[in-house]
Amino acid sequence: MHKYLVYSAYGWLALSGTLHFVIDVLSQFLRGKRPPGMETALYYGLNSAYALGQVAFGLLGLFLAWRAMNVVSQTPVLVLTVAAALGWLAITFLFMEYREPKFNISIFLALTLAAFFTR
Repeated sequence: MHKYLVYSAYGWLALSGTLHFVIDVLSQFLRGKRPPGMETALYYGLNSAYALGQVAFGLLGLFLAWRAMNVVSQTPVLVLTVAAALGWLAITFLFMEYREPKFNISIFLALTLAAFFTR
C-alpha cells in the first residue's frame, strides 16, 4: 500500500502542477484574459513558478520512487515532502485567490501523510 501511496502522491503533484500551468497561465495568455502590465506579469510569474516547482518536485519524486523506493520511504525525505507541501499550501493561502490550487495541494499533503504513516 505504501508504494502506491508514494506513486499517487508524486504523480498527483506532477499532474496538478501541469494542469495548474495549462489552466492558469497558458489558457489565460492565449485567450488574452489579462491586460498587459506589471500585475499580469507578476500573476503569470507567480503561477508559472508555482507550477514548475510542483511539476519538477513531482517528477523527481516519481523518478526516485521508481528507482529507489527505499530512499523515498525514509523519514527525512518524507519530512521534506511534507514541508514542501506546507510551503505550497501557504503560498496558495497568501497569494492565490482561487480555491483549486488549495484543494490540489491538500490532496498531495493527505497522500504524503498517508504514505508516511503506512511505511
